Amino acid sequence: MRKSAFTLLEIILAVSVLALVGTMIYGGFAQTALNKARVEKDVDQSRVVHMALERIARELTMAFVSTHTNPSLDLRVVETAFIGRDRGKEDRIDFTSFSHRRLYRNARESDQNELSYFVTQDPDDSDVQVLARREQNRIDDDPRRGGKSQILVQDVEEFNVEYFDPLLSEWVQTWDTEDVLSQPNRLPTQVRIRLAVKHPGRRGKTQVFGTRVTIPLNYALNHANYNP
Repeated sequence: MRKSAFTLLEIILAVSVLALVGTMIYGGFAQTALNKARVEKDVDQSRVVHMALERIARELTMAFVSTHTNPSLDLRVVETAFIGRDRGKEDRIDFTSFSHRRLYRNARESDQNELSYFVTQDPDDSDVQVLARREQNRIDDDPRRGGKSQILVQDVEEFNVEYFDPLLSEWVQTWDTEDVLSQPNRLPTQVRIRLAVKHPGRRGKTQVFGTRVTIPLNYALNHANYNP
């Protein structure tokens, strides 16, 4: 018995179905890979932001100021401070703390340092705002300058810091231990931080993170006069 062969129309139809199935499978794999990349980018950004907030929180818990300074401004070589500036969506905080970590054996360093957190432009892309950290491992007469800076978080949209004043029982936008009319020789009991960054996968959207930190040492160190 003679077998009939496939007609040209049947071959074209079979090839078309095969191509359609292949395209659908490829599209499914491509979309899965794209979704995987988006999720990984989102997770990576969240991890970076959480690590930055944890670092800020750890260092704020060890913030301190001291009254042990030379009364003469010309002879003063060490100045401790806790200064928070309200700059809209780009706040800045400068403070001294006991959070320095010595990385080298026999390094002539203590646990005291100067720290700053602020928003600035990315040195490689002026259109990108970043959250930077400055540290100087020795406290000098200007706690707002010196040391080395590093980028912690990129694509920053907002860095807002608030301070709880126990004397006023309210949150305030600024803090300055150097100003006798502000908060001389005392620290806030809590610091509230809000950090917003661009969403890595959704254009025009932002992700908002935050934390609240309790500062144990609220009064200036003064061994001659104990402040409970």
